[in-house]
Amino acid sequence: MMDRIVRDYRYYLRMERKLSPNTVAAYGRDVAEFLAAVEVEPRAVRSDDIARYLTARAGAGDAALSKRSQARLLSALRSFFDWLILEGERKDNPCDRIDAPKLGRYLPAVLSVEEVTAILESVDTATGDWRALRDRAILEILYGCGLRVSEACGLLISHVYLQEGFVRVVGKGNKERLIPLGEVAADAFARYLEVRPPAAEAAFDDVAFLNRNGHPLSRVAIFNLVKKQALVAGVNKEISPHTFRHSFATHLIENGADLRVVQEMLGHESILTTEIYTHIDAATWQAAVLQHHPRR
Repeated sequence: MMDRIVRDYRYYLRMERKLSPNTVAAYGRDVAEFLAAVEVEPRAVRSDDIARYLTARAGAGDAALSKRSQARLLSALRSFFDWLILEGERKDNPCDRIDAPKLGRYLPAVLSVEEVTAILESVDTATGDWRALRDRAILEILYGCGLRVSEACGLLISHVYLQEGFVRVVGKGNKERLIPLGEVAADAFARYLEVRPPAAEAAFDDVAFLNRNGHPLSRVAIFNLVKKQALVAGVNKEISPHTFRHSFATHLIENGADLRVVQEMLGHESILTTEIYTHIDAATWQAAVLQHHPRR
C-alpha cells in the first residue's frame, strides 16, 4: 500500500506540479524512507513522529543530514501531506507545527573570469576532433548562457538560432525562456555542428550534444567533462557544471547587468533567488577591502 501511495504522490508531482525529474525523485525517496522508518499509516502520522524522525536524521556520524538537507526533507514531507489533504485523506498537515532549520545565506562557488577562460581554452580543438569541438561548445554555452546541466543535455539544435543570436531553453516546469547567444559561444556551437556525428535514432536527430554512440549526452558525462577540464587547466576548486551558471550570473552583475534581466536569463521564479549573486559580488569587494585596510 505504501508503495502505491508514494507512486501516486510522484505522479502528482510530475504531472500536476510539473516539477523536474530530479525533484520528483528526491521528494519521492524522502517520503518513502520516512514512511518506512515511522511505520505509521500516512493518515495517522503526527507532528511528534516527524520531529523524532528529523532529530534522528540530524544525528551525528557520516549519515547525518546537513541543515540544508533537513530543510529539503521537511519540504518534501510538507508537500506530501498537502497532497493527502487535497486527496481527502487528511484534514491537517502535521508539518505545520515543525520549524524548519535555520539556514545561513548560501554562497555558491564562483570562478574568476581568468579561471573560466583557462578551463575553456584547456580543450584542445586544434586537431578538429569532434569530441573536443563538442566539449568546447558545451562549456561555452554553459558559461555563455548560464544553462542548468539538464538544460544543456536537452538542448535542441532547432532551439539554437545562430544568425539571430539567441537560444530557446525549456527549463524547470516546462517554462521557456530566450537567452542571448554571444559570438564566441555561437562560433563554438557552429564548429561542432559541422562535425557532429549522426544520431543513433531518429528521435535524437535534433538533440545537440551526443555521445560516441549517437545518444544524448548524460548529466554525468557533462559533470566529468567539467571536472576533467578544470584539472587540465590547473583550477583547484571543487566545481560542477552549475559553477559555470553561478559564474555567468555573478560576472554579469559585477559588470552592471540589471538584476531583473539576469533573473529572466536564469529562469528564476523569484528575484530573491537571483539576489544571491549580489551577495557574492559584495563578498568579493569586502574581502578586498579587509585585505588592504591598514587596520586589518
